[in-house]
Amino acid sequence: MLKDIVAATPLEAYKLHLRFEDGAGGVVDLTSHLSFRGAFEPLHNLAYFRQVRVDPDLGTVVWPNGADLDPDVLYSQVTGTPIVCEPVVEARP
Repeated sequence: MLKDIVAATPLEAYKLHLRFEDGAGGVVDLTSHLSFRGAFEPLHNLAYFRQVRVDPDLGTVVWPNGADLDPDVLYSQVTGTPIVCEPVVEARP
């Protein structure tokens, strides 16, 4: 899938409005997805959460401490498109 995020706007609480490179967009509520532990602990502070930005190299949202989220998961939540995992094929000698 891998659709890059091109714009992110923080909204109330822990919600973001996201726009993807294919034009898809919408609101994602991250309340139940953030553990607020480890790298995500600072995001519990809403002022810090609102410092979100898009990293064009990663194609996803990031915060000043380097915390980021998987753009495929966010795309799935915004569009309702299921994430399809490709099977791993091992090479045989």
